[in-house]
Amino acid sequence: MNRSSALLLAFVFLSGCQAMAPVSPDGTPPVEESTPAPEKPKVYSSFSEETVFSLLSAELAGQRNRFDIALDNYVTQAINTQDPGISERAFRIAEYLGADQAALDTSLIWAKNAPHDLEAQRAAAIQLARAGRYDDSMVYMEKVLQGKGDTHFDFLALSAADTDQDTRNGLMKSFDRLLQKHPKNSQLIFGKALLLQQDDEAEAALKLLEQNPPEDGEIAPILLRARLLQNLNRGKEAIPLLEKSIKKYPEDKRLRLTYARMLVEQDRMVDAKVQFANLVQQYPDDDELRYSLALVCLEAKAWDEAKGYLEDLIARESHVDSAHLNLGRIAEERNDPQAALLEYAQVGPGNDYLPAQLRQADILMSNGRTDEAEKRLAAARDAEPDYAIQLYLIQAETLSANKQGERAWKLLQQALQQYPDDLNLLYTRAMQAEKRNDLAQMEKDLRLIIKRDPENAMALNALGYTLSDRTTRYAEAKALIEQAHTLNPEDPAVLDSLGWVNYRLGNLDEAERLLRQALERFPDQEVAAHLGEVLWANGKQREARQIWERFLKEQPESPILRGTIKRLTGSETL
Repeated sequence: MNRSSALLLAFVFLSGCQAMAPVSPDGTPPVEESTPAPEKPKVYSSFSEETVFSLLSAELAGQRNRFDIALDNYVTQAINTQDPGISERAFRIAEYLGADQAALDTSLIWAKNAPHDLEAQRAAAIQLARAGRYDDSMVYMEKVLQGKGDTHFDFLALSAADTDQDTRNGLMKSFDRLLQKHPKNSQLIFGKALLLQQDDEAEAALKLLEQNPPEDGEIAPILLRARLLQNLNRGKEAIPLLEKSIKKYPEDKRLRLTYARMLVEQDRMVDAKVQFANLVQQYPDDDELRYSLALVCLEAKAWDEAKGYLEDLIARESHVDSAHLNLGRIAEERNDPQAALLEYAQVGPGNDYLPAQLRQADILMSNGRTDEAEKRLAAARDAEPDYAIQLYLIQAETLSANKQGERAWKLLQQALQQYPDDLNLLYTRAMQAEKRNDLAQMEKDLRLIIKRDPENAMALNALGYTLSDRTTRYAEAKALIEQAHTLNPEDPAVLDSLGWVNYRLGNLDEAERLLRQALERFPDQEVAAHLGEVLWANGKQREARQIWERFLKEQPESPILRGTIKRLTGSETL
């Protein structure tokens, strides 16, 4: 159905007298009362000629796709007449068109003139929440609560996620006030748990949910409880909770999907594969599920199954680029580079395009077909100029990784002639210059980046680390790294550099502290080499050997580890 036809459904003539089927403002059907009464037809007041003419004009405007005129007429007449029927229709149209202010204004008129209509009160509450007027919203929500309607307190809590702390604190007080009056109301309890989660009070949110088990049919509190357990590193406790809930509600897709995803997060790929397969059987038209199942099969190294699901997706014309990218991965795993190249070549522009280009370049260069790789990347730059800079970077980095440093250097010179202001190209050339021992060029490029972007922590850190590692300009190096640390205090690369420059300056205890933090955040062989050297200098040779030994098991050919060990112990082995 096109937009015009769909909207015309909202423009029913007033002479029809019957209201549209009630729908919550967020699109969900309202919860039925325990003893629903048959809906009564809406009775409209007598209207003036001007009002009738304005509303008929709105209908005609809607038929001619002049929705702006239709909405304006309805809003004007809602204000003029204060009629609940007209204001409801005005609200529906405004909401459909995404006219936020008109939706708020008309929902308030509707709620004011239909004080016993729970749908009207809920619409006003939600629109006020969307406008950030949470205290006012709670007034209307309480009316819905007193009328035993579905309050959407969860929407109120979720809408507060991006607000400031004072607003959330105020909303929390409103929830607590209502909970004093309605201590067992499950909607209030769930809303408060969401607010606690937003304030990083996961333990308190979990305790609240555990003390107040959900009522029959309420799935959202179960899902939230499972997520909280996972976030608290108690994911193993979430599994039996979800399994028990699935037995009780076997048809609920959300529970099964959450369970399957949690199995993935806990690296139980075989079990996750079974669950996703069941979901695909249950929902055969859901290609998101089919794609998730393919990825789980990939992680479980079930190559044949993954290949089958990915080929199904291509046949269904869904996730086509991602499917070709992952089929290429499977071909590589099976040592079939030619098949991998064929798959990667079919990936079009989009999120998967650059990874596919990178894999093609690496396969070709690692197999001695560098000229072919460079021709393909040049052709890709011509065909997709929007990706030209990224393709230059891929080519330069792949050349460098395959020990073609001179070609990478010439390519970067060419790229910077074409894009002289691109900071990523400048940074890549700076790193290549460092590998060529051209520290003057490296410093020139990095200082140019810092001049143009004074808060570029990556460039500040790179220059500071190189000065501390390759020169004796330690004070200057420390100042640069401290700037990077101020910008990115948790970045392990910056912590490593700061630890290393403190070592160079003789601050062994501070160097050890920083390098321990860096290694904890990023278990890397270079950081391990640095920490081991500092420990060695600090009289902790036994621990230094233990760290080096652990990382040598993972990367036995690491040049920085072996070089550090030989320099300090006289032998490359431990």
